[in-house]
Amino acid sequence: MYIPAACRYTLEVQATTERIPQVRRILAAHLRHWHLEQHITPVCRAVDELVGNVVHHASGDKRCVVELRWTGRHLIASVADTDRRMPRVTSSSPSKGGLATVAVLSDSWGTCGTATGKVIWFSRRVKAAERIVRAAPVAMPPMSEFRLPPTSPQVPVPAG
Repeated sequence: MYIPAACRYTLEVQATTERIPQVRRILAAHLRHWHLEQHITPVCRAVDELVGNVVHHASGDKRCVVELRWTGRHLIASVADTDRRMPRVTSSSPSKGGLATVAVLSDSWGTCGTATGKVIWFSRRVKAAERIVRAAPVAMPPMSEFRLPPTSPQVPVPAG
């Protein structure tokens, strides 16, 4: 079973539509490295939405910090930007994108105002069975029959 120590990856990026696919590839590589392949699609899709929100809704500086944290039980992703306006859920339909999509792709999510802007985060639970590293089977030579070594007869020791 693969149980990692807490892992963290942080990426500071200028949010543009051209950078979103690059961020996705970088995050996917880290998730593969942490043996979390089954979470690549939902995590990258949700982060795409959050970085896209910075591109379309943040005023001024479009820099953001994308962070992944893997605790061994939870995978937490966040995007922090310098716009102090808190996001609003404008639709409950994930097909329209935005925070509704993040909500569908995660177990929990939220926002937090900071001294320099805000952070939007989401988390996904990882079941114990998903953490098992499945290695390719290795061919083993057949086991030979197990036999105890022959015992030597005990020779009496003369008293003397």
